[in-house]
Amino acid sequence: MDHAKGRGKVAGSRAGTKAYGAIRHGINAFLLALMLLASPAADAAGSAKTLLVFGDSLSAGYGLPADQGFIAKLGAALKSAGYDITVVNGSVSGDTSAGGLARLDWSLGDHPDFALVELGANDALRGLDPKAMETNLDAILGKLAARKVPALLAGMYAPRNLGRDYDEAFDGAFPRLAAKHGVPLYPFFLDGVATDPAFSQPDGLHPNAQGVDVIVAKIMPYVTRLLDGAARAG
Repeated sequence: MDHAKGRGKVAGSRAGTKAYGAIRHGINAFLLALMLLASPAADAAGSAKTLLVFGDSLSAGYGLPADQGFIAKLGAALKSAGYDITVVNGSVSGDTSAGGLARLDWSLGDHPDFALVELGANDALRGLDPKAMETNLDAILGKLAARKVPALLAGMYAPRNLGRDYDEAFDGAFPRLAAKHGVPLYPFFLDGVATDPAFSQPDGLHPNAQGVDVIVAKIMPYVTRLLDGAARAG
């Protein structure tokens, strides 16, 4: 027997075995990666919950740096409280309830998991018919319900220069709508801020950064109850 040839065959066999082992290891690693991508944990990581804030300039952060507005500060407060949820800005400065209804379908295109509806202030500032506002908000809440998006309704009070009948019709629309749709109501979005110069911008209408802090602190229990209640229901 030629010992040199024998040793060459053994060495070649060992090299082939190593190459096969490396290929097999690579295939196994690839299959494992596919399994991880298809796992529930990966699905959960890729499906973070979102809260759509659907409102006007009060929630859009008019006159403030982005990191000082309601969206950013509510998101930070929720994160600090242990909630893994992204707060999405669906608010447009100057919007009325009619404007909100007109753009709602577009805003729902990203399929939010929850919604906070904050509209009506501009209806009152323009002296628009409270019944029309109520009809618009009714349609907005109805669309959210049809999409199975749990909602929190933020109320508003009319400025006290439009007459008692207007005030009663406007103010009463929010509790009526909350009862009709079975959604939680935060009675007054500007609670603790309205009419207080320390918490308002120079226009006397929009909250400053400190005012936003007050709003976030006061509305947080309502937001967390919305998130927790929907989680239990699910």
